[in-house]
Amino acid sequence: MLRLILMLPVLLVLVIFALSNTAPATFGFWPTDLALEAPLSVAVLVIAAVFFVFGALIAWTGTLAQVRRARRAEAEVRRLQDQVDLLRPLPVDMVVHTPAPRPATDALTLTHG
Repeated sequence: MLRLILMLPVLLVLVIFALSNTAPATFGFWPTDLALEAPLSVAVLVIAAVFFVFGALIAWTGTLAQVRRARRAEAEVRRLQDQVDLLRPLPVDMVVHTPAPRPATDALTLTHG
């Protein structure tokens, strides 16, 4: 419903634009002799639609790397969750605990002054 409310003004502007610009325009395609006559509004809207699709394709290809990274991360999460599910029923004394590394305190000197 919200999408319809947002699209209605845009569609209204496009319809008013198309009705206001009905003068015929001739478009020639160089280097051929092919020519096309169409209302100016139709030509402008078709060109705008073509470049909109072109921009959408560029934006879509820009997100492909992010989608690939997200899929890899989801696969890693599933792999780790499977490991957790395997280790959960084991008794505590069978699970090998490795202590976390301690930070080196020798390099830190604190002075109060």
